Amino acid sequence: MRARVVRQAASHLLAYPDQPLLDRVPLIRAALAEQRVGSFDELLEHVERTPLAQLQQQYVEVFDLSRRHALYLSYWTDGDTRRRGEVLAAFKQRYRDSGFLVDTSGELPDYLPMVLEYAAVADPEGGEALLREYRPSLELLRIGLEEDGTPYAAVVAAVCATLPGPSPKDRAAVQALVGGPPVESVGLEPYLINGDPRLLPMAGRR
Repeated sequence: MRARVVRQAASHLLAYPDQPLLDRVPLIRAALAEQRVGSFDELLEHVERTPLAQLQQQYVEVFDLSRRHALYLSYWTDGDTRRRGEVLAAFKQRYRDSGFLVDTSGELPDYLPMVLEYAAVADPEGGEALLREYRPSLELLRIGLEEDGTPYAAVVAAVCATLPGPSPKDRAAVQALVGGPPVESVGLEPYLINGDPRLLPMAGRR
């Protein structure tokens, strides 16, 4: 139950902030307190004391303008390659197989908040397997957020802590977790499209 609560809370807090999120904060606080989870407190306090427009601007700066904080799990493993289309289709198939009805709102199916909701609500066992499969992506996201000192780092760290074993300490340790040579550089270097570095489009932003 604790893991599901952490994942559900994280799915809300890692999504683009809006008024429904602000309205939901007391419920999120209560659910986390019941499970004795305090690692979200810094971000929750930040959300409560920051005007919504400023929160949205900060979110865009953290997640939309930096490859180091990509919220798309297969970006870290497959980048902008042909194989990624197959991977995204596999995410959709997992959702369909579980009966998970999801409005993607223009987001890709590997969008972390969506995956976390799937793991918390629709199919905890299948969601756990999916998060384990993309553990390196989660850890690289966590490391990037920690290095840049954002309050979102503790939320991703809490998600990682719901998975077996300790988190790797650095990028080299993440690569050891993957095993063997880097898979599409595993997010360690910018991906190239037609020879030029380019940010992934973040669909669904307002």
